[in-house]
Amino acid sequence: MATERTRGWWERYRDVLPAAFLDLSELEHHAVSRRDVAVIHVPGLLQTEVYARAVFAYMIPELAEGDLAARVAHRMARRVIFDGGAPTPYAAVIHETALRIRVGDRAAARAQLEWILELSASGPVTVRVVPFDVDGFAGASSAMVYAGGPVPQLDTVVRDAPHGTAFVDAESQLDRFRTLLLKVESAALDPQQSRDFIHRLSKDV
Repeated sequence: MATERTRGWWERYRDVLPAAFLDLSELEHHAVSRRDVAVIHVPGLLQTEVYARAVFAYMIPELAEGDLAARVAHRMARRVIFDGGAPTPYAAVIHETALRIRVGDRAAARAQLEWILELSASGPVTVRVVPFDVDGFAGASSAMVYAGGPVPQLDTVVRDAPHGTAFVDAESQLDRFRTLLLKVESAALDPQQSRDFIHRLSKDV
């Protein structure tokens, strides 16, 4: 997203975390909307602290405790976009795979599902689920963050790449990702059906 550089809360992590972490925080600060597609992991903005710690602790080589704690704290701080008088509208489409994989133990998995339900109960967060038994979903590689700019030309897509995080803002590529978003969303349950699905799943964990 082509915006003027801003010094925000994320600056306290400069020289502590990789630059891509700070870039994502700044992107979220300027975005007027957020749409995520998650297939393997629960989106970062919806993760509990325990879940986030388990994800970062699985990295190879293993992170030192200080580095691990900083990444978890930064991920939790990013939820500031949901706070205040004008929270950023956020919509996530999550595949059932991400909801079922036990990143931590059984208790952590249940707490993660309950946290998603709490966040999506009201306010700016909407969650939709793509269940295993839906027909016509071949989007296993569809994971993305879509940050909406003040005008469509300033939209930005963030994707994990083999050698780091890729920020995409070329118009031709954005058109492709917008189409992909619509395809994934068309396979998802509606928000209330999704909440019911997650509630049932939390009782089975």
